Amino acid sequence: MSDTDLLLLPTPERIEHHGGWLEVPAQHGDDWAPATFDVSLPAQGYVLEVTAAGCRIRAADAAGERHARATLAQLITRFMTRIPTLTIHDRPLFAIRGVMLDVSRDRIPTMVEFARIIAQLAAWKINHLQLYVEHTVAYAGHATAWAGLDPLTPDEVRQLDDLCAHHGIELAANQNCFGHLSGFLKHPAYHHLAEIGPTGTWDFNGLVTRTGPFSLCPGEPAALNFVADLLAQLCPLIRSPWVNVGCDETFDVGQGRSREAVAKRGRAAVYLDFLREVCRLATAQGKRPQFWADIALEHPEALSELPPGALGLTWGYEADARFDRWCDQLRGVGREAWVCPGTSSWRSITGRTTERRGNLLAAVSAHAHGASGFLVTDWGDLGHRQQWPVALHGLAEAAHRAWSGTAAWDPRCAGLHAFGNPALGPWLDALGDADRDLRVIGGKLQTDGRRLPLRNATALFTDLHLTDPYIGTVAEWQALDGRLKQLAQEQPVSDSVQIDQELRHTIAVARFACARAVARRGGSPVPAQVLRDLIAEHRQLWLARSRPGGLAASCGHYETILKELS
Repeated sequence: MSDTDLLLLPTPERIEHHGGWLEVPAQHGDDWAPATFDVSLPAQGYVLEVTAAGCRIRAADAAGERHARATLAQLITRFMTRIPTLTIHDRPLFAIRGVMLDVSRDRIPTMVEFARIIAQLAAWKINHLQLYVEHTVAYAGHATAWAGLDPLTPDEVRQLDDLCAHHGIELAANQNCFGHLSGFLKHPAYHHLAEIGPTGTWDFNGLVTRTGPFSLCPGEPAALNFVADLLAQLCPLIRSPWVNVGCDETFDVGQGRSREAVAKRGRAAVYLDFLREVCRLATAQGKRPQFWADIALEHPEALSELPPGALGLTWGYEADARFDRWCDQLRGVGREAWVCPGTSSWRSITGRTTERRGNLLAAVSAHAHGASGFLVTDWGDLGHRQQWPVALHGLAEAAHRAWSGTAAWDPRCAGLHAFGNPALGPWLDALGDADRDLRVIGGKLQTDGRRLPLRNATALFTDLHLTDPYIGTVAEWQALDGRLKQLAQEQPVSDSVQIDQELRHTIAVARFACARAVARRGGSPVPAQVLRDLIAEHRQLWLARSRPGGLAASCGHYETILKELS
């Protein structure tokens, strides 16, 4: 039997096959596989021995024992009543293997769903979790921002912290404290805190012009009082020593109220002054701050001015993300760094298989450059409309990379341990690359008439939401619809009716995007009822896993298109 036949997730470091089988008792607890501790093993490492007589575990520590038992449970899932005799020697590449879920745009799981997610991540040896928060915690005194969104209550945050601890996962506090705060700043009560006023326009990194508030004004003293209030309410709820204070993509700073300060002192100085104050507030709550490092890395000459003790989170979502260089830059000024790739599920409908795979491998390469943690992100841009299986498939591959590095990845492992059917892994990979040819030619127009590949989006999603179509021809979109139709016919059955429905819905939305693309290029119009039915199905599937609070905002992205069809 080869290693690949085992379908273990993540792939163990070394396996010795003995050629026999062990019968699995109908009733088996931890005493069926007794554990001893061996301090000579690497941290979180273990040795799992399966003989015809029984199982034994040697573990470096309590975490190593949990990981060994997770591997044993996967063997039973794979082989059921009898498992092969073998010895597994295993340890992780990254000591910290984390997942960050976006609970601010617009999907917040139910507590029942959170419990499922946390147990599943623990089974894949994930040991760190963050929930990305902008305005979706029920902060006292800030109901204007979270009313109607079914936010996480303080009691629920405590429950999640306890649940994570039970599964050997560290839940870290996460609250953006600079940019991405329009959920607060759009309300009149917070206008005085904003860099840009409610009708002001600004340039988002040369990509698009935006209107309205986004970041706090770094020169506004009340802004720090606001941040202090949020951190003082959130941090005591969570036992981890970490808090992620965000501070990413603050492109509007210098385009509004801080224009004069930026012109006089430079953007880096204004940004870093505010970041230092935010980190000081986090430290006052007994936490060590993390921050998204994108803005700081744009100013390498100022990196030595970063707050001491603050950890830089380096992020990028393509295969060319320079995690290695970014970690070198941060480590070069004595700052700790983690790598933060993505699942490539958001802005996609179907996922982005090739880009995800390259992105995760790029992140792994930074381990040799001093990265001490791996935090894969799953965002919810534009209504969080990717279905959970698409995101979960990416999380499974990320769990493998965080533990096993560059070891070969078999998507059947995700199929088995995420969906109960090995065939679903390769099928989801094919679905995630269905529009690969179109997204390679679908990006920004160059002066020579060429287009760069799309970044952080699929052609399906991009064309669905662009005002002016430019990606592909009628024939190319019809060919893509044919591929999607074939994939629909070949869809393997999972162990969950919910998952099967979510995947059918995913293909239905993708095929609607194809039909609309053809219509926009002169083909037959798409009946509005097709989209009405998809919206109704989106609502039903959403409520099976998520709170109703953000659903109207999510559906709003479809309803904009519906008005056009009607």
